[in-house]
Amino acid sequence: MSAFTTSFTGVRVVSKTTVAKKTVSTKACASMDFKKAAVIAATTLAMSSPAFAATIKLGGDNGELGFFPPSITVKAGETIEFVNNKAFPHNVVFDEDNVPAGVNVDAISHEDYLNGPGEKVTNKFDTPGTYGYYCEPHQGAGMAGTIIVQ
Repeated sequence: MSAFTTSFTGVRVVSKTTVAKKTVSTKACASMDFKKAAVIAATTLAMSSPAFAATIKLGGDNGELGFFPPSITVKAGETIEFVNNKAFPHNVVFDEDNVPAGVNVDAISHEDYLNGPGEKVTNKFDTPGTYGYYCEPHQGAGMAGTIIVQ
C-alpha cells in the first residue's frame, strides 16, 4: 500500500492505493514498444522528407566542372534538387533565352553561390518545355545543363 498527500489551491487530497504484487515481463513490452517506435519514426520520416524527382550534382565526383547528369527529363509538377558536390563555388542560373515562354528566370535561378559540399537548392517545374541552365563562375568552362519537363 502506498499513500501520498498533495495540496493544490488550499485543498488537501489524500490518495491511498493498494498494489498487488505481480511479475511482468518487461522484455516483451520493451520489444513491442521498440517496434512501434520504429514504425512511427519511419512513417514520420517518409512523410516529412520531400520526394525529389531527381538530384543533380554540381561538380563531378572527381572534381569535374559540370552538372551530373547534364540532361534530365521530369514530369510537370516535379521537384529537382541541386546538390553542391565538388569544385565549388557553384550556382544555378537559368538562361532567359532557353526556357519556356512565360517562365520568370529570376524566380527559378539561384544566383547566390553554394560554397560548401552538400549545400542544396530546389526547383519545382510546373511548365512543360526545355530549360537551359548554367553555373555562372564556370560557364566559360562549359558547365551547363538541360532539364526537359513533360
